[in-house]
Amino acid sequence: MTLWLTRIVPSPTSPDARRDLRGAAQGIRLHQRVLQMFPDGVEGPARAAYGVLFRAEETPRGPQILLQSRVEPDPSRLPDAYGKTETRSLDDLLKAVHNGTLVNYRCVANAVRKPSARTQEEYKLPPVVALSGNAAIAWWERQSAAAGLEPLHVNAHPLEAVSGPRGTEGAAARQRIRHSRTQFDGMARVIDSDLCREKLAAGIGRGKAYGCGLLTIAPVRQ
Repeated sequence: MTLWLTRIVPSPTSPDARRDLRGAAQGIRLHQRVLQMFPDGVEGPARAAYGVLFRAEETPRGPQILLQSRVEPDPSRLPDAYGKTETRSLDDLLKAVHNGTLVNYRCVANAVRKPSARTQEEYKLPPVVALSGNAAIAWWERQSAAAGLEPLHVNAHPLEAVSGPRGTEGAAARQRIRHSRTQFDGMARVIDSDLCREKLAAGIGRGKAYGCGLLTIAPVRQ
């Protein structure tokens, strides 16, 4: 299994990049933008076909977009002067993941639960409930275990939800998308390296098409 990680540093002078990163619909616009970097005409949803996961994040030097995929993307398909891109294989990282390895991790995820029909009716809850605080941390601990990780430290930071119309025309323009987001950072121990590699490729939780679910790790230097 080969995974590719692409770092996109959007240009502050690019109107396309500024528009993509603006507001609550950022994840929806970036979903459309990053898929432009892959061949057309694939059978089925392109995101799943190419294993695309991404997230936008702020750094001390400004915003960046991290894009992971099973196929190497083509930056030339981005608009002119969109920004700087750098792509590297994650083969060495995947080979370095062993049981017992300590890693620093980050994941922006859609931490939610689905109440039963009875609970929904009794407490007047929506079909999907966003989690926060200790409930979000408990959710992440369960997700970490399912990803072959034992979290040793967890920091959960709520982010603005992704929301907006699914598209710009027809039925898609009338469909609303909303995904709450929490950024999880910390240190973990790998307890199942095969499972960890699988989750790195597959992503975690819901909302993967809109900037949620990308798990990134870096072995701790000792």
